[in-house]
Amino acid sequence: MVTGNKGATGIAKRWKLLSGTNQWEGLLDPLDLDLRRYIIHYGEMAQAAYDTFNSEKASKYAGSSRYAKENLFSKVGIEQANPFKYRVTKYFYATSSTKVPDAFILKSWSREAWSRESNWIGYVAVATDEGKSALGRRDILIAWRGTIRTLEWMNDFEFATVSAPEIFGGNDEPNVHLGWYSIYTSDDPRSPFNKTSARNQVLTEVRRLVEEYKNEEISITVTGHSLGAAVSTLNAIDLVVNGYNRPRDMPDKACPVTAFLFASPRVGDYKFRKFLSTLQNLHILRVTNARDIVPTDTRKQRGFKLEVNRDIALVNKYLDGLKDEYCVPVSWWCEKHKGMVQQEDGSWKLMDHEDDDF
Repeated sequence: MVTGNKGATGIAKRWKLLSGTNQWEGLLDPLDLDLRRYIIHYGEMAQAAYDTFNSEKASKYAGSSRYAKENLFSKVGIEQANPFKYRVTKYFYATSSTKVPDAFILKSWSREAWSRESNWIGYVAVATDEGKSALGRRDILIAWRGTIRTLEWMNDFEFATVSAPEIFGGNDEPNVHLGWYSIYTSDDPRSPFNKTSARNQVLTEVRRLVEEYKNEEISITVTGHSLGAAVSTLNAIDLVVNGYNRPRDMPDKACPVTAFLFASPRVGDYKFRKFLSTLQNLHILRVTNARDIVPTDTRKQRGFKLEVNRDIALVNKYLDGLKDEYCVPVSWWCEKHKGMVQQEDGSWKLMDHEDDDF
């Protein structure tokens, strides 16, 4: 997390530029310091969707969020000393009408599983008054969870493309990835969490928030990693194409929609990309890691400079990336006792879920 209020003032004043109003011209190389903070901020909001996700198949709540909406940001550690305050207003869930790898829709081993058809896949949040002051406007945030496992699922996934009528209506030229589109638009009458699709759950909540704050300056920001980045792309385009970024009685007051996408796979074909470039008020920034190149002479390396006040311990949150001298355990982020809680009689019980939408 980027701690302290340094940079918050600059972000509040420059948020339109940082959200891509000029397509980040002059900000990327070298990377602007405020933009660096901005990207980290939205990356952490995407990371929150990973940190709360219950991936323990032994739990009857596997595939759900461990933490209730009101506790999400405090429980995943991005609330304290963070000037960019948000309030979670909606959790949303996804299913798929086409076969997808287990990495996408995780299933519990329990016969008492909370859901057989659905997974928790993200949240909608809105900047608080304090957050609005630091961000420069009332930001509506949509964060999509990515895949928990590594990208080995790619080998088993069908990469067929299809038209996307729920997004583009009668325009059947832009084609999108079948799997991403299915996760975004599928419903399942058997599931109490997917009577409507993830798409409809998100759009309904965004519509409500846009109407609630229509007399303020607002923005919509969508973020996600991996699978979450792919679905975020569809979501961001959908918001603009179908007018969810403007109040119903103020059609000329469209707010900007920005997507910060981390490690996004391919989403659509050439016509999809061409169509995307024609949309007004839509800005997409893809963030990827360049391939590491082993230096031929390490003496030529200039070392590492910490540009932003970000806790170095976060490097080892899920990885083994720090030298031993920093004394930070490897992969230190885990639920205490993996969610097992000792009872009064001395026995242990798996209690790894806060009641919320259940």
